[in-house]
Amino acid sequence: MDFAISNNGGTFALALAGTDISTDMGLRGAVYASLFTDRRAEPDDVLPDGSDNRRGHWADQYAEHEGDLKGSRLWLLKNAKQTPETLFRAKRYAEEALAWFVADGIATSIAAAPYWYADGVLALPIDMQLADGRFWNDVFYYSTETA
Repeated sequence: MDFAISNNGGTFALALAGTDISTDMGLRGAVYASLFTDRRAEPDDVLPDGSDNRRGHWADQYAEHEGDLKGSRLWLLKNAKQTPETLFRAKRYAEEALAWFVADGIATSIAAAPYWYADGVLALPIDMQLADGRFWNDVFYYSTETA
């Protein structure tokens, strides 16, 4: 069991149940980590800040399988326009980040259906069919605006 994480307008903290720390079975926390850890950009990705910093997770260098990268490329959507193309990229990046759930046998399918929740805020509904047949879903939010 893992500690539950709450998202308070883009600030992540341990979730509380009264005066106790809430727990979950790990799925929500694992999805948070997968979506909101910066995955290394592909060589052909355009970096939003114009730098040459392709980011990436420090543990990627210790990956068990070559090219097995952690996190998502959602960070590439910073300052992106609210277009259908941006939604398509958000879907692709979210599903890419969560594909390890299927590869590791935790889930049999993953689907993201992003939409614009507000100006500069993507809603990322995630639907997952677990390997035991149960369904799991939740909605995550990502700000495309630079702070």
